Amino acid sequence: MASSRDSASVASTTFRDSLGRVAGGEAVAPEMAQTAIRYIESGDAGEVPAVAFLTALYMQGKLRSDPVELESVLLNRAPDLTGMTPEFRDILDQTLDGHALNADMAQVAFDQIMDGRVSAGGLAAFLTALHMRGETVTELAAAVRAMRARMVAVPDMPAGAIDVCGTGGDGLGTLNVSTAVAFVLAALGVQVVKHGNRALSSRSGATDVLLELGVPLPVDHGHIGAMVAEHKLTFLAATNHHPAMRHVGAVRRALGFRTIFNLLGPLCNPAGVTRQMVGVFSPDWLDPMVRTLQATGSTRVWAISGDCGEGRFIDELTLAGPNHAVILEDGQIRPLVVDAARAGLAPAPISAIAGGTPAHNACALRDLAHGARGAYRDTVLLNAAVALHVAGEGNNIIRGGDAIDYAALQGNIDRAAGALDNGAVAAVLEAVRNFRADMPNRVTG
Repeated sequence: MASSRDSASVASTTFRDSLGRVAGGEAVAPEMAQTAIRYIESGDAGEVPAVAFLTALYMQGKLRSDPVELESVLLNRAPDLTGMTPEFRDILDQTLDGHALNADMAQVAFDQIMDGRVSAGGLAAFLTALHMRGETVTELAAAVRAMRARMVAVPDMPAGAIDVCGTGGDGLGTLNVSTAVAFVLAALGVQVVKHGNRALSSRSGATDVLLELGVPLPVDHGHIGAMVAEHKLTFLAATNHHPAMRHVGAVRRALGFRTIFNLLGPLCNPAGVTRQMVGVFSPDWLDPMVRTLQATGSTRVWAISGDCGEGRFIDELTLAGPNHAVILEDGQIRPLVVDAARAGLAPAPISAIAGGTPAHNACALRDLAHGARGAYRDTVLLNAAVALHVAGEGNNIIRGGDAIDYAALQGNIDRAAGALDNGAVAAVLEAVRNFRADMPNRVTG
């Protein structure tokens, strides 16, 4: 006989599947909605997923009651009237009704969120409504301002340093590509100040893998600078530099789908790098991401999104299909397409780089550094080759201002492959693991 704990686990899994489908815009059958509401009433869903599901029903016109208040009613408890200010309550109502926020309202919303003045239920409803309605550039800009105003900045980083960072939120659960690219670049002498986070909408984020590998994530500015000086790279854990994000982390994890906060990480590098290769979960956000970075001082940016087929996109350059890019170079913004096959790399489905737990992904990265071949290596090589161009190193891969020079790109791929084959990447990995062994590997939040 199944235990009550087993039954609760099945209910939670079923409910989460329903939440993912409805938040993704799938029409809700009456029986699905009824089953989900029974899970909510039994307390098996949890507050944040419950409010998110009710919000999704509201956004689809299947519900007229306020989602936050209804969740309380279904659980026979009084609504928490202190969980939102009157200003935020009005902003949430506007968002639930499908209206875009103006700049002032968006700023109030994200300032209050970052200051911890919004309850978990209110935040879940707001983020779900934005996700389903579609976030605007105005809302993104307000979130960036709120996040940057509260971050712990890292001064005096090398002027030419690069960040390679993805938004996450693509739901594909692949091996860690940009983290591996950072080691390849450092092995080639490129200075990298990589910003990363724990997994929130995936199983293994950059920070999770680095902790598994035993790579230090320094907090003190002096240690950060010393790591870059000695090894050409350092890793900035988002939780160490964005303390305000502690107010949203638990809700993001409980939601399990990408939110506007996935977009913020690459836009808020604490070191203020001006060269970035940014992976984005959807091509729709490539141009807004680049324009936001340009407005905040970046000088050379490639925002990329790989087409994996069947309407799926990954926040990396992929072997699975064409790669869309919007680039900022010499003050000009323009779109490009990168074809991995034309660069001499064999096509491979996205399943060929399927990831898993931090331990699984860390093992794959170690094997890569020590010579493992296959789709993971080729994906890293493609991304590293483009990153070399963004960093101003290696070959210039742009021809005529608006096309890829594939011979030049192949040259950069060969250079990256050489760093893997001659042991330079493995040497960097081992060196940074031993960097200041007496220093705690601290990750807050």
